[in-house]
Amino acid sequence: MPAMSRLIRIATTVLVASFICTFSAPAANAEPTPPGEDSFGGGTGNDTSGDADGDTISATAGGIVFDRSKNGSGESTGAITPTTTWTPPPCWYAPKYTPEQLQKQMEPIWEAGSTGGQWDSEQRNRYVNGEPYKDFNKDKTGKGYFWDSYVDEDYPDGWDKCQEPPFWVDEGDPPPANIENAVTPEILAQLAYAEIQVPGTEVTLAPEGTTKVNLPTWAWLDGADFKPVSVTASVPVLDIEATTTAEPVSLKIDPGTEDAETYPASGECEINNGKIGEPYAKGKADETPPCGVKYLRSSGNGSYPLTATVTWKISWVGTGIDADQPLPDGEFGAEQDVIVQEIQAVNR
Repeated sequence: MPAMSRLIRIATTVLVASFICTFSAPAANAEPTPPGEDSFGGGTGNDTSGDADGDTISATAGGIVFDRSKNGSGESTGAITPTTTWTPPPCWYAPKYTPEQLQKQMEPIWEAGSTGGQWDSEQRNRYVNGEPYKDFNKDKTGKGYFWDSYVDEDYPDGWDKCQEPPFWVDEGDPPPANIENAVTPEILAQLAYAEIQVPGTEVTLAPEGTTKVNLPTWAWLDGADFKPVSVTASVPVLDIEATTTAEPVSLKIDPGTEDAETYPASGECEINNGKIGEPYAKGKADETPPCGVKYLRSSGNGSYPLTATVTWKISWVGTGIDADQPLPDGEFGAEQDVIVQEIQAVNR
């Protein structure tokens, strides 16, 4: 992109941001509020809002409403990391302005004159003088919306991947065929993926805190915390949505040293019926743990950084899509210190 065009785009983005209208997000499972003068629009970031008790949190990001009522919650939760180089889309197109809202966005920019006379003239011709829109399409108020790009804040360069100026789409019609990244259930599913939060993965160990060389150490996670979680993303004015679900499938144990053996040998503990490993119980001292580790050398005056990582299978369903569609698996892990001591022999 030429430097001048890039500067114009940046200047426009900055000026437009000061006039952004907020999207009034409905509570989960509530009827969406039809867009109006103050309820439609949104910004280029992840503005959040919701009820105080956190049971049904809805939020807006780029004109999209997120229902996080079935997401993971709590202080130890965190975002999963895809196991591949896949990332959510950095930008997308969706309804953004009514005719009146676009007028409120553009006219102050033109009046400021900071984007240059030629650009202002071209934009006036486009949206006011009938090339192709006349008077911001106000004769079609209530019959469609101007679509524009939204940018994920996590991708600072993402805005330059969606360069189309605001364009009109009649209600019920698809966006023009040449528009890439127009919002679809699949794009909603990908954006919902980035909102998934899963439980922390600090495992319970037996012996707890300090273990001994050559002593099998049992490891497990609270199965009650590890159940499927999901986030639903929707665009109410388009009546489309997608629900992305994360389901735990395995726990990976990394002892933090090569001087150790894992159970099983792969270090991969399968999750069965919601159970991750098996709690140690009295009388199992001579048994091999289904999930755990045996350290072969003392940690000396320090400790070993044991890492427990849960792999989550990700899938989605959405408007017009009833069968589960795959997305890349995700991972979330945590590190904890394990002290390993030599077994002290007693001579008599």
